[in-house]
Amino acid sequence: MTTNQKIFLKEKGVNFEEQSKKILKIVYPHPVSLEGTNNLDELIETAREYNTWGKNVIIKVPMLADGSGLKAVNILESEGIKTNVTAMMSANQAFLAVTAGASYASLFFNRIRDSGDDPVEVIKQSRAIIDEGGYKTKLIVGSIRNPNDVVEIASAKPHIITIPYKILDQMPYHETTVKTLKEFEQAWEEFKAAEKTIVTV
Repeated sequence: MTTNQKIFLKEKGVNFEEQSKKILKIVYPHPVSLEGTNNLDELIETAREYNTWGKNVIIKVPMLADGSGLKAVNILESEGIKTNVTAMMSANQAFLAVTAGASYASLFFNRIRDSGDDPVEVIKQSRAIIDEGGYKTKLIVGSIRNPNDVVEIASAKPHIITIPYKILDQMPYHETTVKTLKEFEQAWEEFKAAEKTIVTV
């Protein structure tokens, strides 16, 4: 599970710490990525605080243009605090995240596409970097806008896909599946109506 500032903006009238702890408890023992500030010093300070909120806390660290996020990753991971480098758009950025020692690295699928690059190829390249280099980092892919995105992402074999609930809710549905099952149900009802009755003496 992952959070970000835009997601929390929708949670109007809640306390960040209280809501985060509630989520951590519900999801435990599975990891929850919490996002804070983009300022290096504040990021490290808040990361240390967030890490006390639960054993499944993962600290989101932005891929800052000046490289300072990578420094934060190195510091936090050396303290045993797991990190998730976020807002990544390229395999170059993924390479930097994994070599900095990040536990997780997050590519933004549709934002990569919006920038004009092929997100599937970026995922494949990033996964190859991790596998061939023997890095510990798990590759996460998010920024999903429709169910077809999930198929494209899965084919590129990241370790983890973060799927919004509204998309996950759509995935079991297919119009032809619904039609087919209705036909089967109707055939079963017709069969039962004409079924031979067995009389036990």
